[in-house]
Amino acid sequence: MKKIVLTGGGSAGHVTPNIALLPSLKEAGYEITYMGSYDGIEKKLISDFEIPYVGISTGKFRRYLDPKNFTDPFRVIKGFSEAKKFLKNYKPDVIFSKGGFVSVPVVRAGASLGIPCIIHESDMTPGLANKICIPAACRVCCNFPETLKLLPESKAVLTGSPIRAELAQGNKLAGLNMCGFSANHPVIMVIGGSLGAANVNKAVREALPKLLADFQVVHICGKDKIDNLLLNTAGYKQFEYVKTELKDLFAMADVVISRAGANAICELLALKKPNILIPLPASSSRGDQLLNAKSFESQGFSIVINEDDLTTEMLVDKVHELYFSRQTFRRAMSESGQMDSIRTIMALIREHSADT
Repeated sequence: MKKIVLTGGGSAGHVTPNIALLPSLKEAGYEITYMGSYDGIEKKLISDFEIPYVGISTGKFRRYLDPKNFTDPFRVIKGFSEAKKFLKNYKPDVIFSKGGFVSVPVVRAGASLGIPCIIHESDMTPGLANKICIPAACRVCCNFPETLKLLPESKAVLTGSPIRAELAQGNKLAGLNMCGFSANHPVIMVIGGSLGAANVNKAVREALPKLLADFQVVHICGKDKIDNLLLNTAGYKQFEYVKTELKDLFAMADVVISRAGANAICELLALKKPNILIPLPASSSRGDQLLNAKSFESQGFSIVINEDDLTTEMLVDKVHELYFSRQTFRRAMSESGQMDSIRTIMALIREHSADT
């Protein structure tokens, strides 16, 4: 039996693509172990899948001044030692890394032992952790055509991001029943991310009187972001967070309003959901969502609204524009080369684990 070590963590976006690979890896007969931080979100998310989990020390690499910059390198060195000790004994055939700072000691330790390492970069431009790992990797998977020119030509592969198969298996009627919606009116789905998006939430709620004239709205607004004054508004349903039922809400949705995180927009692409992207502004991030959104807009997958320009009138106009031209967006997404990511990544895993 071939062995694979999966790694990645620090946020759900560095874990869910690994989870999406699990059914195919199991079907192909791989023995799977997950390496992450001692108590990070990856440990919690992986615990549902009965996979051995190995925790290691990790630290964050920062581009700004912080007292932890003086201590975290020692945590990374400790993590490298722990990872190398485990990998030397376990002898995996291949490592697949989804990124995040915990992946650095795993990938670098694996490469030092001659274990093939495949890494995946979700965003348009590689993050710092993946930049450190790229020299040690045998292949670098990416989501965007524009990313290819930023990577070593011999290593770069356009794969898209692995998406959980169950997201495509939703039941529209179950979604309608869950929200108390009618089948006779189109549905807008609003996703602000796991923590919500205050400005997006505010704009959507201010636009409700006009939106609800033509649409029903399901709003995943984030923890503690429910507006109690709107609980009894007909045609509007709020959730803090949705887990297993998300597939049914996607099946029900005609169009989607979303942030532009890499995994979120790759889910929209895989499900062929016409969408409006409102990326996190550069003042609140390293600008990756702006680049992600620009790529999807240029490929004909999305309409983009910059948060700084967002108004109620603009949002209402863009929703109507998207809805009435939704088939154009679906056709563009159907023709994308980033649709079959799991099969492409599994082929790379098989290729490099066969070499060991």
